[in-house]
Amino acid sequence: MAYYTLDDLLNSEANNIENIQTKAKGPEGKLPLTDQMLRHSPSGDLFGLSQNVGMGWSPSKLRGKEVLLLSTQGGMKDSDGFPIALGYHTGHWEVDQLMKEAAMEINRSGGIPFAAYVSDPCDGRSQGTTGMYDSFPYRNDAAIVYRRLIRSLPTRKAVIGIATCDKGLPAMMLALASMHDLPTVIIPGGVTLPPEYGEDAGKIQTIGARYSNNEITLEEAAEMGCRACATPGGGCQFLGTAATAQVVSEALGLSLPHSALAPSGQEIWREMAKNSAKAVIELERERMTTKDIVTDASIHNAMVVHAAFGGSTNLLLHIPAIAHAAGCKIPTVQDWIKVNRQTPRLVSVLPNGPDYHPTIRAYLAGGVPEVMLQLRNLGLLNEEVMTVTGKTLRDNLDWWEQSERRRKMKERLKLADHIAADEVIMSKEQAEQKGLTSTITFPTGNIAPEGSIIKSTSIDKEKIDDQGIFYHKGVAKVFTSERDGIEAIRQGKISQGDIMVVSGCGPLGTGMEETYQLTSALKHLSFGKHVTLITDARFSGVSTGACIGHVGPEGLADGPIGKLRDGDVIEVNIDTIRLEGKVNFLGTSEHPVSPEEGAMILSQRSQNHLKPAEALPDDTRLWAALQKVSGGTWRGSIYDVDRILKVLEAGEEALKNKSVTNR
Repeated sequence: MAYYTLDDLLNSEANNIENIQTKAKGPEGKLPLTDQMLRHSPSGDLFGLSQNVGMGWSPSKLRGKEVLLLSTQGGMKDSDGFPIALGYHTGHWEVDQLMKEAAMEINRSGGIPFAAYVSDPCDGRSQGTTGMYDSFPYRNDAAIVYRRLIRSLPTRKAVIGIATCDKGLPAMMLALASMHDLPTVIIPGGVTLPPEYGEDAGKIQTIGARYSNNEITLEEAAEMGCRACATPGGGCQFLGTAATAQVVSEALGLSLPHSALAPSGQEIWREMAKNSAKAVIELERERMTTKDIVTDASIHNAMVVHAAFGGSTNLLLHIPAIAHAAGCKIPTVQDWIKVNRQTPRLVSVLPNGPDYHPTIRAYLAGGVPEVMLQLRNLGLLNEEVMTVTGKTLRDNLDWWEQSERRRKMKERLKLADHIAADEVIMSKEQAEQKGLTSTITFPTGNIAPEGSIIKSTSIDKEKIDDQGIFYHKGVAKVFTSERDGIEAIRQGKISQGDIMVVSGCGPLGTGMEETYQLTSALKHLSFGKHVTLITDARFSGVSTGACIGHVGPEGLADGPIGKLRDGDVIEVNIDTIRLEGKVNFLGTSEHPVSPEEGAMILSQRSQNHLKPAEALPDDTRLWAALQKVSGGTWRGSIYDVDRILKVLEAGEEALKNKSVTNR
């Protein structure tokens, strides 16, 4: 039954029809046109001036250089900052403040700021839902829209990108990296603070699994869940994909020194936006563009810094895509292996540990420049790369080493949290004494002939022997969806010693969903460290434990992982020091076989009853197909247009030949 009649909704008296105006005076003044402009400028440039004054810009200020500000802003606030409509997550809730500060600085310099927005989803909000089917594909789509927005303002002289979280920031980096002939700067959106009492935003996502296993009460879940996001803006408090992407942006030279992981909403965070606007204006004046900054050498530096931080495995999907957008060499698996073998992990933060410091402490301990100081002492960085300061990385690090900012940050960390900076960011020697190990291993074997990924630094130390070996031989419990896997955990059907296999969750099945529900549950359940997970899906940046993902080929591409059965014996052997590993099917308890024999058996088996998720959107199916012919996940799930066109042309030719044959 309707609550309102049409008369209620469209009441003419309430709508004040008699006050409707049909014309207006228009802006006062004159456009700064010249004979040359009228004779030779495109009509779009001229009409753009009319639009500018129509929106309220003074005609006398139209000669300034135009700077486009792009952000992931979401939600709406009233004049006092209270929510009118919520955003999807804290990561885009406060970036409007950064936009405002940057815009005002451009205005003060005599420029003309433009602002546009492409908001982003929250991976935490979509975990375990069909919303996750859009998560990874969103990155490519958003990057396309950002690029179109940049090109659609032909008069812009520079671009500033403002983003914070898992997909919005990688999308922004892809878009700006492809603007080879424009000066660009990225302003990271910063981090939220941890609660004074309670759990971080990573652990809090396991309350359902822990409650179902009687490890917390309903009251504890409700109270801690309320407090987890202790401040309204910024990315989560752990070194997940959001924080790692901020670190990578700075390591690439696209962001100002010591800008990643700043506390959202605070003055030092807003100051970063002002200074970033000053930087992009100076870049434009000096005619320095993105292609001068994002180079093969800066991509290498970003990979090294990623390894030193112990960053999210999702950046192994994003950094190759950024390299492709920049026209640089796309890193191979061998490149990643080499970097991770050479680079010690130096940062102790959530979720890797060994001490679980939130990301705000990494910022106060010196953040990216502090880590880079340690890395240059080891000779692992190319210091001649240019950055958005207009100076080389060497110049930036020389400044940081002697800066008052560095000293005061460390003093603040000691005063506020009673933590010494070198407890968070360490030298190689200190890190070795603390037991920090290198970040990522790329296991192969008859289950993963194209490779896989494990964040070996986060395997529970109790499960690693004195030689740095993680070994688990056990019986498989096979699932063909993440939902079935998490239900098994909640119903107590997963036990210590099991090996969980979850297939059908790669790009073709689910858009390569994150399986954080599973990995976080195994991290925080008391028996979870004794369970190994193997999947063709990807992991959240906060995932930890013996979790092997990105298994290739994926199950739906006839990969061996899609042919495993309940009761199969699987052997996992990870060398966390040499960063080597094997994941092999070894038959059954009754009929053991060698890895070579196992490969033969799997090749002859039929695939399990795998199929794309029923709710998989057509948009994601298209993305999966396009990224597959572009080289798949190991090339960053990019759109390689030349490859795609070749496949389409070959397909068209094949269809023509088939049509002729059938006549």
